Amino acid sequence: MSRSTRMFEIIQILRNATQPRTAQQIAEELEVTKRTIYRDIAALQAMRVPVEGEAGIGYILRPSFDLPPVNFNVEEAEAITVGLTLIARTGDKGLNRAARSAAQKLTEATQLSQTVFAATWGVEEPEVIDLSAVRRAIREERKLRIDYRNADGITSNRVIWPIAIAYHTDAVVIAAWCELRQDLRHFRPDRVNAYDELNNGFVGEGDKLRQDWIKDYANWL
Repeated sequence: MSRSTRMFEIIQILRNATQPRTAQQIAEELEVTKRTIYRDIAALQAMRVPVEGEAGIGYILRPSFDLPPVNFNVEEAEAITVGLTLIARTGDKGLNRAARSAAQKLTEATQLSQTVFAATWGVEEPEVIDLSAVRRAIREERKLRIDYRNADGITSNRVIWPIAIAYHTDAVVIAAWCELRQDLRHFRPDRVNAYDELNNGFVGEGDKLRQDWIKDYANWL
């Protein structure tokens, strides 16, 4: 997450809060350190964003600070409503949380549809691996070590370079370069028995691998 995006998220967290939010609470929600939040809030205050409060007590945003107006036509509002609802079918708790936050922001700025609905049943949340961590590893081009169980129940230890996540109606798959097989592979999160985020990465390699994966993705569906 870039600093500008994170600062925008801080504003939204404070706008939606019913009571002061501490730097620790904000840091946990955005998955950064408390020190980072202190720096970002100081930067927002320097930009004259009306954030009030102090360390150890909490922060609030004065009600006068608002998002610019957003307008959707009927078709756009219906598409967004259905799309945000369908995210609940991915089994990705981080995306579900983001979808709820996005819906709240949008309903404060414009009217979403109340006439279209979508079922929320779908893939269950994986028991071990956190898909938010996988998506972060993809963005940061960081390797993961996984203890993986295949369809036959055979386990193996792999180091993978995650490049994408594909959400299907019956399963979620992580697309990654597998160091063991020296090739692109798909891994189901529900078959991951354990995982670690490694410090070493594959910076600069992700985009090329992703383009190679996209070319053949249709053949793997």
